[in-house]
Amino acid sequence: MADNAGLQFVSSYAFEAMQKVDVARLAALSDPELRLLLPCLVRMALCAPADQSQSWAQDKKLILRLLSGVEAVNSIVALLSVDFHALEQDARKEQQLRHKAGGSNGESILVSQLQHGLTLEFEHSDPLRRLRLTLSELLAIMNKVVDSNGEFFLKSSELFESPVYLDEVADVLCILQAELPSLLPIVDVAEALLHVRNGDWFLCLLVANVPDSFNEVCRGLIKNGERQDEESVGGRRRTEALRQLCQMNPSQALNIRAMVVEECHLPGLGVALTLDYKPDTADEAVSPLVSYVSGLLLGTNSKVRTWFSMFIRNGQQRKRESSSVLWQMRRQLLLELVAILPRSRSTHVPNDGDMEEASSGYSGLREEHVVKASALLRLYCALMGIAGLRPTDEEAEQLLQLMTSRPPATPAGVRFVSLSFCKLLAFPTLVSTPEQEQLMVMWLSWMIKEEEYFESAAGVSASFGEMLLLVAMYFHSNQLSSIIELVCSTLGMKIAIKPSSLSKMKTIFTQEIFTEQVVTAHAVRVAVTNNLSATITGFLPIHCIYQLLRSRAFTKHKVSIKDWIYRQLCETTTPIHTQLIPLIDAYINSILTPASKANPEATNQPITEQEILNVFQSSAGQGEGSRGGRQRYSITTQLLILYYILSYEENLLASTKQLALMQRKPKSYSAALMDQIPIKYLVTQAQGLQQELGGLHSALLRLLATNFPHLCLVEDWVCEEEVTGTLPLLRRMMLPSNTCRYTQSQLHQAFQKLPASSPRLMRIMEHLTLLSPGDLIPYAEALTASMALLLEPAVPRRILQTLNKLWMGLNTVMPRRLWVMTVNALQPSAKLLRQQRYTQNDLMVDPLIVLRCDQRVYRCPPLMDIVLHMLNGYLLASKAYLHSHLKETADFDRQSQTVSNLGVPGQPDTPEVTREELKNALLAAQDSAAVQILLEVCLPTSEEQQLGANTESLLSSIRGPLPGKSKRGSPGPRARGGVEEAEPEEGLLSDLREVQCLICCLLHQMFIADPNIAKLVHFQGYPQALLPLTVAGIPSIHICLDFIPELLAQPQLEKQIFAIQLLSYLCTQYALPKSLSVARLAISVMGTLLTVLTRAKRFSFFMPILPCLVAFCQAFPPLYDEVAGLLVQVGQVCASDVATKARDIDPLITRLQYLKEKPQGTAAPGGGSSKLTLPQRTAEELGGADPDVQLCYCVEATFMDIISSILHGL
Repeated sequence: MADNAGLQFVSSYAFEAMQKVDVARLAALSDPELRLLLPCLVRMALCAPADQSQSWAQDKKLILRLLSGVEAVNSIVALLSVDFHALEQDARKEQQLRHKAGGSNGESILVSQLQHGLTLEFEHSDPLRRLRLTLSELLAIMNKVVDSNGEFFLKSSELFESPVYLDEVADVLCILQAELPSLLPIVDVAEALLHVRNGDWFLCLLVANVPDSFNEVCRGLIKNGERQDEESVGGRRRTEALRQLCQMNPSQALNIRAMVVEECHLPGLGVALTLDYKPDTADEAVSPLVSYVSGLLLGTNSKVRTWFSMFIRNGQQRKRESSSVLWQMRRQLLLELVAILPRSRSTHVPNDGDMEEASSGYSGLREEHVVKASALLRLYCALMGIAGLRPTDEEAEQLLQLMTSRPPATPAGVRFVSLSFCKLLAFPTLVSTPEQEQLMVMWLSWMIKEEEYFESAAGVSASFGEMLLLVAMYFHSNQLSSIIELVCSTLGMKIAIKPSSLSKMKTIFTQEIFTEQVVTAHAVRVAVTNNLSATITGFLPIHCIYQLLRSRAFTKHKVSIKDWIYRQLCETTTPIHTQLIPLIDAYINSILTPASKANPEATNQPITEQEILNVFQSSAGQGEGSRGGRQRYSITTQLLILYYILSYEENLLASTKQLALMQRKPKSYSAALMDQIPIKYLVTQAQGLQQELGGLHSALLRLLATNFPHLCLVEDWVCEEEVTGTLPLLRRMMLPSNTCRYTQSQLHQAFQKLPASSPRLMRIMEHLTLLSPGDLIPYAEALTASMALLLEPAVPRRILQTLNKLWMGLNTVMPRRLWVMTVNALQPSAKLLRQQRYTQNDLMVDPLIVLRCDQRVYRCPPLMDIVLHMLNGYLLASKAYLHSHLKETADFDRQSQTVSNLGVPGQPDTPEVTREELKNALLAAQDSAAVQILLEVCLPTSEEQQLGANTESLLSSIRGPLPGKSKRGSPGPRARGGVEEAEPEEGLLSDLREVQCLICCLLHQMFIADPNIAKLVHFQGYPQALLPLTVAGIPSIHICLDFIPELLAQPQLEKQIFAIQLLSYLCTQYALPKSLSVARLAISVMGTLLTVLTRAKRFSFFMPILPCLVAFCQAFPPLYDEVAGLLVQVGQVCASDVATKARDIDPLITRLQYLKEKPQGTAAPGGGSSKLTLPQRTAEELGGADPDVQLCYCVEATFMDIISSILHGL
């Protein structure tokens, strides 16, 4: 607004005095300054104050004294003397009239017909008419603003343009707004003043006389403002007015700028206020302009970013104007940039002769300017990349000078070099001339040379050297998108970079600075990052090595990287760096997979076994998971090496086919090495560090489940909860620190003096239960070596149970070594004399070694629990061992056979299928043998039989005595015995019963895990005396119902008999519809076999299975008719065979028919007794009888048992 250049605005000093009503300051104002504030001061002096204090009374006197010498006060007093109420009524009537007339300037109620121009009328009028003239003009402008719908217009008005009467008009305007605030809201008046000349001057006077309205007026003007103020005259006038207001009240300038950003209006005003802002304490680091513009473009608010970017783009489309806020901003930024440039910099490139002289000039970026230089670089990146700023030649030249300057070796200097390098990659157009290109190449060469010095002197782990290597690798592998991501990540902003724009930089990097061989050779010499963790940000050597591994650069140029990776893995700590696991995976891939088929030997070397052992030497000092002594390597290093070994072995197995085709067989790590690594202890430690280890813990669990399933038993995880839970922790916390510490030798001596030392041994073991599993490891040798001594008689059961508890605790941290020690300790005494010591490999090859222990273990439940736990683990370990062994050798054997069979037609190529079948057969035989041995253990010994142990006691104790239950193998009438004899008094508390329960639990788990084991075992068969135990004690045995029909179809009578006997117990235990249908099938098979079996086979088949029919009828009464029909049929067949003999058995057949038709009639008269009896026959009579006769009597006894069970059920 150049039209108000000669006017005097309210100074910030005067405005602050008005805000605070500081009378002393007001008195110090000059007459011209005081003249601008008279309307407010006069009203303040004349109106009755709300403040009745003595101090205000004194201040008011001073104000009156101040006003007494000013002539213009009289005219303002006259203005205040009119009737403003009547004036307001007339004004509202005029507004209504104008509204009806459609806004035309016809008749006016406020002003009658003017005889002269508006200025002359104002000069000759009295105060009331002056008020009316000004009010009428102001209302007309306000109405036009409302009707303009946002389109800007400039109203020509004599009243607001005449320089002679500006002061008087300003007085009238201030008085009108103060006295008629409802008619003239100050925000609307401020909006109207923008549409007249000198409007910003009137606006400042108006706000100065009502200082409390400053924020309200500014917010209103901003809200009604344009989104892009530089685009229109109205926007520029509004910006200038607000800028004048902020110059009048500079303390609120930053608040007004915040309003601008909040509303996303008037971007030029925000920049202008920043340019005008003069902070009290200058910040040497970053200027307010850089901070403000960077915040807009790099902040998180995308709406603000887009709004300001549009301001930059639109501003560039107009021709260069010195009055443009955008060009003022660019000029200021350029001045700040030039101010921090080294003084001796120029585009002149020194030749070799004057390099020494020029070196001082190239290191001239001062340390205090580095942070500011970095901020300027990021700002120019944002302006060019986000807002689309096109730099002028001067700006580009100075930017290149700044980017290629050489900062001091500080962390800020490292950051500056990284930003400069990324800016060169993001905007390669800054380098346009050969001189500039040569300057850039020299600067890059300086970066390579000084990288190590910067890293050591600055004390940072992430230097710009790694970024150089990474970019070089990306250029060599043509991963331009990765370079773009790297640049955007370093700069901290998303910039659209075309891959085609990097072609010049690619040529410079790949041909002049970093050839691929130079990259790989340099990468190996880069020092590893000490204590690498996720807290170290930026681009590190590990990023470079990872990319080189992926591109196979090391193997291509025969550069060994194994030592570097090993050193870096040893220099790690928590929280784990996210690049470590991908690095290990890429390294393993480079070991197993050649870089090209043409050169199959081009692979990296694996980490040696000795290097791996060095990592675990403190942990493996006393075996798996030793905690003694200070660990040389961190738990992170040990977990990463463990991950490397497991992942290497898994990938080696997965790659056997490809390796066999290339005739390569990389070395696998030995079993001896794996035995010395505390796998379970490390995984347990990792479980408590899951948050700090990222995905390493889950990756280790996946590898364990595949390669070491015996370390992932469900019961082990449950046991760990009991060992590491809250209750054990509280018990350990209550353990006094000064408590007596027992040594391993004391524990060993207590074991040797059993049973006399039982109390002392119990005290020691109870103390050990309070220790954590890790602290128990030193006692493992003494505990396991003395296990055999606990098998002696008179050893208290509590000692055995405590030993079991300690063993289970040790099992959570060192299972594999503990199992080997336990198996060797429990060998029979004869084997101990021969000193046969089994190894881990022996037990995985033949898990049944576990069961070749001292026979006394089979009747010692706490130790039997341990043996069963080990057996289950070794069965799983054997499966994994055989699978890996088959996978490891099958592909190479097949490949060699294929090579040897070349040219031999008709040679079958099926070794792999045969090997797989053999492996499955071996595993099935192994599992079934273990089950059969365990079932045999469940049978009572001769001594236990003499004491009355009964395998059927478990079944009968669960479902109660069965009427008519007879011993299956007993022939003749004695098979119809009644209820089983009473159990011994010890019953369920015997050691045999406890061992049986433990074995049944394990068999239940095995059957669930693999139902084929259950099928195989039952097809093999086992003693009939165990059927009550297995059916009652193994819940999953009901799956046998699925294959009993198949077992019945076998040609061997023994298997058919076993199937029917098993079915009888299953029907009683599981009276299900499926059981009923299988029972019907069994009865049908029995009827069919009756017609085809010879006389001898008929006797041997039906004698043991006839009692099973009693169980069928008891479980399913609807089967009575079918069973009775079968029994009559059996009797008839037998009778027909002996018809020619002297003995007449027709009466027996008649009785059978009668029993079938009227079973209830056999009851005692009156129903007083349900106990049926048959004539007793002597053993001599039955023994000498014909087999058919014996079978007939057995059929009769079965009939009576069925009838008894039915009546008993009623």
